[in-house]
Amino acid sequence: MAMTILMRMAEVYGAEEMMNITHAHIDSAIYIGDAGLEFAERLVSLGAKVSVPTTLNVSGLDEHQWREWNVPTVWAEKAHRQMVAYQEMGCQPTWTCAPYQTDAAPKLGQQIAWGESNAIAFANSVLGARTERYPDFLDICAAVTGRVPAIGLHLTENRAGQLLMRLVDVPRQLQEDDSFYAVLGHLMGEIAEDRIPVVTGIEVTPGEDQLKALSAAASSSGAVALFHIVGVTPEAPTLDAALQGKDPEQVIEITPHRLRATWEQLSTTKGEKLDMIVLGSPHFSFAEFERLAPLVEGQRRHPDVEFLVTSSRAMRGLAKERGVLQPLENFGGRVTVDTCILATPMLPNSVKVLMTNSAKYAYYAPGMLDTQVVFGSLKDCVQSAVAGHVVRDESLWKE
Repeated sequence: MAMTILMRMAEVYGAEEMMNITHAHIDSAIYIGDAGLEFAERLVSLGAKVSVPTTLNVSGLDEHQWREWNVPTVWAEKAHRQMVAYQEMGCQPTWTCAPYQTDAAPKLGQQIAWGESNAIAFANSVLGARTERYPDFLDICAAVTGRVPAIGLHLTENRAGQLLMRLVDVPRQLQEDDSFYAVLGHLMGEIAEDRIPVVTGIEVTPGEDQLKALSAAASSSGAVALFHIVGVTPEAPTLDAALQGKDPEQVIEITPHRLRATWEQLSTTKGEKLDMIVLGSPHFSFAEFERLAPLVEGQRRHPDVEFLVTSSRAMRGLAKERGVLQPLENFGGRVTVDTCILATPMLPNSVKVLMTNSAKYAYYAPGMLDTQVVFGSLKDCVQSAVAGHVVRDESLWKE
């Protein structure tokens, strides 16, 4: 069944041959309706087992804490059945949209089949692994067969940069700030759409979480599956290497003025009212828990403002083990694992205004959750939670 679907898709893509993969990451484990559940349970009934190491994206349920939220019992039951079905096929219950933060992170040149937009962009761009944008159902078919059509970003000739984004007069201090990468990524996605952008002018060495934020933003506002940052990402030691010796189709200057406009665009309200702070899209890493701990130490959130972090079981467990989870709990914050606010109906209707440091949450929440959004830095989010209203430091974004 899985190979029949893959072969039909190979015809649609115009592939000349199939190729082997060595890893898969499954997005279709998220329960979004009966069709996905039926498909998974049908595969199980036929005896399907994955043939390569396979991790699982976020599910539609925090398996152990869903009763603390607004999740309907019927939804929880079906979402759990879907989680069980994928585990019965031999998938690893990682339940995270950041599988590159696990031991399963692929290596340079490794052929993989990943779902989840931010993970695809990160794997291709930051790790130099090779995957197409695998949609739900096709991802598990690839995992079961260990085969995919030899097309697109699996092939070297299709990984050349197509447009050049030149940072011009962007201060180093701004480039060192975490929120810069979310903003740059959002702008990148809007400009590039589904093309491969090449960025020059980065004067610092971004950290993993900064590149994670950029990947998530670019694959949300656009359909970026691969980007190159000259001198930073593995396939871009030079501009010529990133472009594979070709001329870019387009050259675009990224100025502080344009970045500020994008920063402002990520917020849909400028009011002070605030119902919830939500962090962790993509899932919060251990390093982010470490950065958050001193910001909340000795403080307490305002009783009218919820403070939520979404993360994986592994990262939450590590944070607890290393003592950096306790300050968040003392602060009055909560952590949910396995899922995210966009994948499960967990938030009560009373939540009307969210604040986040995630460009992905900022992009999707107004349409998917019917909420207003304020975008700010991690420090802004903590200070706003304490104050009970929106607090933002705009100094870095002044022209």
